[in-house]
Amino acid sequence: MKCLLTGTALLLAVLTPAWAPAAGGRLLATGGVMQFEGAGGGGLVPWALIAGYGTRDEVGGAAFATHLDTGHFALRSVGGAVGLYDRLELSFARQHFDLGDTVPGQAIEQNIVGAKLKLWGDAVYDQDRPWPQVAAGVQYKRNLDFAVPALLGAADRDGVDFYLAATKVYLGGALGRNLLVNLATRATRANQFGILGFGGDREDGYRPQFEGSLGMFLTDRFIVGGEYRTRPNNLRSFDEEHGFDVFAAWLPHKQVALTAAYVDLGRIADRPDQDAYYLSLQLSF
Repeated sequence: MKCLLTGTALLLAVLTPAWAPAAGGRLLATGGVMQFEGAGGGGLVPWALIAGYGTRDEVGGAAFATHLDTGHFALRSVGGAVGLYDRLELSFARQHFDLGDTVPGQAIEQNIVGAKLKLWGDAVYDQDRPWPQVAAGVQYKRNLDFAVPALLGAADRDGVDFYLAATKVYLGGALGRNLLVNLATRATRANQFGILGFGGDREDGYRPQFEGSLGMFLTDRFIVGGEYRTRPNNLRSFDEEHGFDVFAAWLPHKQVALTAAYVDLGRIADRPDQDAYYLSLQLSF
């Protein structure tokens, strides 16, 4: 975990330009936490929010490190995002997936380059309007270790996900607490988020998938909630299952967020019932 925290600090230093102290005009938590694929949002699902705290006149950003271990597999993800004028988000994530005792001594790495464009709305300030904040996103994923995915029947080592996310924050929406609701739809060919390649011997085309998040602000600095994400079933070698998590995020400082979650990813390759706790650290400006 120490190396993950060090990597996060280094990423933030690279992403933070000389004028960053002028950024940060948005409200606490309005950039979301960092999704494990690099987008601003929840840990599992991207939101329409733009990463960082930059307003429409500022540039913001965030860097993150996430660690998850099911007991059979382990995933480490580090990355960062830059938010340009609360309109455009550019992100990068590097994932390292340890295959554990399924393929001893082997791991799969993946790079993810993403972009997200806010189309209309404001998730927080448009309280008098029914529509949410809506953003369109794209994630290009390249699998760097394709031998195992190819043996399982994956068709390609790289692929592109397209998604549309809608996010709304209801101030005083539930029991007097602020409530965040997010819905997204994704077109993807990814197997296990791309870690096991793209397309396969069962299905090879794009399939629409659905994702959602629900979060409640117990205080201004403490958020609890859950997420659900469906996934395509492209490989004959195993049935891929949908995933969900239950999370708690604490923001001890505006620039720091710690997220702990229980996540259930269903079957991964030859292992059923893969669930785990994960921890993520985020630094924002």
